[in-house]
Amino acid sequence: MTGQGTGGSHADWEAATRLLCVRLDSIGDVLMSTPAIRALRESVPGRRISLLTSPAGAEVASLVPEVDDTIVYDAPWMKATAPRADSGEEHRVALRLRSGRFDAAVIFTVFSQNPLPAAFLCYLADVPLRLAHCHENPYQLLTDWVPDPEPHSVLRHEVQRQLDLVATVGAVTFDNRLSLRVPNRAHEGAHRRAREAGIDLDRPWVVIHPGASAPSRRYPSESFAKAARRLSIAGFQVVLTGRGNERQQVAGIQERMGAPSFSLAGQLDVGELAALLALAPVLISNNTGPVHIAAAVGTPVVDLYALTNPQHAPWRVSSRVLSHDVPCKNCYQSICPEEHHHCLRLVSPEQVVDATLGLLAESVA
Repeated sequence: MTGQGTGGSHADWEAATRLLCVRLDSIGDVLMSTPAIRALRESVPGRRISLLTSPAGAEVASLVPEVDDTIVYDAPWMKATAPRADSGEEHRVALRLRSGRFDAAVIFTVFSQNPLPAAFLCYLADVPLRLAHCHENPYQLLTDWVPDPEPHSVLRHEVQRQLDLVATVGAVTFDNRLSLRVPNRAHEGAHRRAREAGIDLDRPWVVIHPGASAPSRRYPSESFAKAARRLSIAGFQVVLTGRGNERQQVAGIQERMGAPSFSLAGQLDVGELAALLALAPVLISNNTGPVHIAAAVGTPVVDLYALTNPQHAPWRVSSRVLSHDVPCKNCYQSICPEEHHHCLRLVSPEQVVDATLGLLAESVA
């Protein structure tokens, strides 16, 4: 570990019992940080962990047993944050962090994100130890700087990236699974929603989640419909999930299917979705948050994986990762720069069905 900060020793980090973890993006990103958060928790007895995260990240943070407290913050340097008129929110959050009297902060980012705005916020809050990957010299903003080798020298799964980060300050774990605990109320809610929708959980069924925040990561709705129809004809109940703003997309898929299906779009909170996926024999989804929820609860995944980046595949769960190889892969773009979406569009519905049936056969065996 190198850098221009004062540099915290392992002894300094071992004495840090009030820890702030910063993960300002979405559900999947928070979940892929949980093994590293577990390592931080396990490495110091009695350590308390607070998580500074986005509103989307906060939805799943309450289900992570290693997180004691969640602070919600829409950071203006994150692409999902709406424009603001002034910096009042930044001053408020800095004061909130200062009042927390944190001993140390660990800033989790993907390689394309700059950790320095978050580091500056922690600096303003007088957090004495500050750790992150960073491409550029952070000088005093990070006391513990890990020069970022991605993407030029190495490419790692996002989980491994964050485990490697915290290992530099002595935090390790023997359990690198994603962490998520589904509360009883969520189990009850998922069962109730399924029952009210007419889903028979004792008969064969699959979950399809067709949405994704980035257009470049969306498998075509018409292809989802064709795969869903084939699965319905094969005797599977097809259950579609999505956020409230994805209801129209789900309804369109149902109409194109021309076969029976069930929609729970907009009806489940994150805990209930996790409970439903824990019950499900398999999830079929774009590479988005529910894939990582399924991985956390041990449900097999057919992941329609846009080749925008290679670091976010399902972690430690049975899976089939489907894509069509293209010369423009690893574009790291939210919108396909070539405008053809061939890395997903050229995956046939038949491939999706075959992958699903293969995973189901493995689980029975």
